[in-house]
Amino acid sequence: MEPIVQRFLDYISYETTSDESSTTCPSTPGQLVLAKHLVEELKAIGMDEVVLDENGYVYATLRANTDKTLPTVGFIAHMDTAPDLSGKDVKPQFVEYQGGDIPLNDKFTMMEKDFPFLKDLVGETLITTDGTTLLGADDKAGIAMIVDAMDYLIRHPEVSHGTVKVGFTPDEEIGRGADLFNIKDFGADFAFTVDGGAVGGLEYENFNAASAHIDIQGKNVHPGSAKDIMVNALYVAIEFNEMLPAHERPEHTEGYEGFYMLDTISGAVDGATMEYIIRDHDREKFEAKKALMEDAAAFINKKYGDILTLTLKDGYYNMREKLEPHMEIVELAIQAMKDLGIEPAVEPIRGGTDGSKLSFEGLLTPNIFAGGYNFHGRYEFIPVSSLGKGRDLIVKIVENLTK
Repeated sequence: MEPIVQRFLDYISYETTSDESSTTCPSTPGQLVLAKHLVEELKAIGMDEVVLDENGYVYATLRANTDKTLPTVGFIAHMDTAPDLSGKDVKPQFVEYQGGDIPLNDKFTMMEKDFPFLKDLVGETLITTDGTTLLGADDKAGIAMIVDAMDYLIRHPEVSHGTVKVGFTPDEEIGRGADLFNIKDFGADFAFTVDGGAVGGLEYENFNAASAHIDIQGKNVHPGSAKDIMVNALYVAIEFNEMLPAHERPEHTEGYEGFYMLDTISGAVDGATMEYIIRDHDREKFEAKKALMEDAAAFINKKYGDILTLTLKDGYYNMREKLEPHMEIVELAIQAMKDLGIEPAVEPIRGGTDGSKLSFEGLLTPNIFAGGYNFHGRYEFIPVSSLGKGRDLIVKIVENLTK
């Protein structure tokens, strides 16, 4: 088994599910356990300036082995896994894929009709779950690629390179991964997050994102005498939701199309709460979506008498705004892929990335592939070959900076 595969299997054995309800950083103790393990591993392979800070972030440096004046590049991945499904006691399975469906256990099967891209992976060795947990390729595959690339460069001093910075973050899956990232001490001129999907993926655009919290105060009286008195908060919640365009929901959108998503709803006649997420790549359309929610809230309050409170909060913005004037960073990754015979697939992220906040705070950070599929659920998997290709891409990016 290749060392990079062993690294990956080691990392996914750590339970690092993040927790949005937690106020600590990292949000869960398992992330800190993995962070300490990574610190020891980075030291063991010969990295310098290996640091675990008070917030659970891991930083390390590979010093230049050339006298050339070169830019300092960084590579960043996150240690947590998504809270959508358990990441405890992950039991990976190796599948020599020859086509068709992939049984994960007696209950769950990865169906080719549901995941038609499987036909492109015939002949690959896939690492899948056993159907009871997620796998953790998001983003422990990215960590494995970075560590293995650094190990390769240290063991091959004939490969000329400038200074390389490495960063591993907690809590990316709950939107906090870049919050306490120390850009100044990290010291990179630019960086790449290694947190994308299939091989070839390269992204420098992401959604603009906001959340919307809604409280509705109803009026509950006995239904037998409710005429012209009762205000059912649940019906008001439904009415509000119906004022948003049904065709702009995640299940009806793709590419650059934005959406509103009702994430949670709870309550009773007397009161109800709703949580939405709002997404759009286009900043003007993003602002228009928030304005429509405000208009809907105003309509409800005029109709029923100030019973609805809407709280909007921006999360992150499209990093294209910051990266477009510096497309040489994106071109660096594209050329490295082409040099390796990898076809670049430059697409917008229909989600967020640590690179967005980092880019807006001054560290320009597009995103490159981590090689996995079906993140955040029991059908997550990664081809073994993707791990090596991701490592090779990191090495090639570093190498090409010397040219």
